[in-house]
Amino acid sequence: MNYYVHDVPGRLRIRSPHVKNNRDAAGEVENLILGVVGVNDVAINLTTGSCLVNYNPKTAKGDDIISVLHREGYFDPSRAMTNDEYICKATEKFLNLLTTFI
Repeated sequence: MNYYVHDVPGRLRIRSPHVKNNRDAAGEVENLILGVVGVNDVAINLTTGSCLVNYNPKTAKGDDIISVLHREGYFDPSRAMTNDEYICKATEKFLNLLTTFI
């Protein structure tokens, strides 16, 4: 999975291949996200390329944060898998694997 997005008001998780194992890109992404009004904090996992953003939904939106990252080339929403798509794909893989044992 290259790009992933899951947004619940106040909490956004994105995954980007640009951040994975790239400390410089992670620092730039963190600064970009922290520059969005209403963002409280950012936690980045270099191993997975995942960014967890806590924000105030009264002053910011997940789409605002994604737009900043998209504009700077760190995230491509058109290629992002949603949580529902991720679960469906994982379930499909599991069922395919299960049928090989039946």
